[in-house]
Amino acid sequence: MLIELPPGYSIRRGSTLERSLLVKFMQRTYQEMTEQENFAHLAYTVEQYFSSETPLWWVEISSEGNGKKQIPIACLWLGNAIDQVTGDRHTHIFLLYVLPEHRRQGIGKALMIYAENWAINHGDKQISLQVFANNHPAINLYHQLNYQTQSLWMKKFL
Repeated sequence: MLIELPPGYSIRRGSTLERSLLVKFMQRTYQEMTEQENFAHLAYTVEQYFSSETPLWWVEISSEGNGKKQIPIACLWLGNAIDQVTGDRHTHIFLLYVLPEHRRQGIGKALMIYAENWAINHGDKQISLQVFANNHPAINLYHQLNYQTQSLWMKKFL
């Protein structure tokens, strides 16, 4: 599959050996959205759900230095979910994250389109994701891509 990224960026398939990097990106996501500081439980989430059947991709940029090392600046992690209304299995976006200094360049949108094409190629008829209610830039992106709210996840602190 092709992906249209800005010049200087490239995409590569992640490996199950990159669990710690995936956890690091998940922690950055949650740190931006909440005031909580301890995200040790995310390592357990990755341990439980990350496998060769839940693909991961990294968007990288070349560093200016010795050997032009590729540095991950964004990731896309996909898995499966079951639609609770229809019972159909479909692709679910576990994580889409772009480092703040690389946002608003089309990387997130390119990864979303990449995820949709991957899902279509695997025979899925829908794709889902969860987003924090206060993540307005992400919600705007998803609305631009014709995502619709299916349910609201509510909680109450006791």
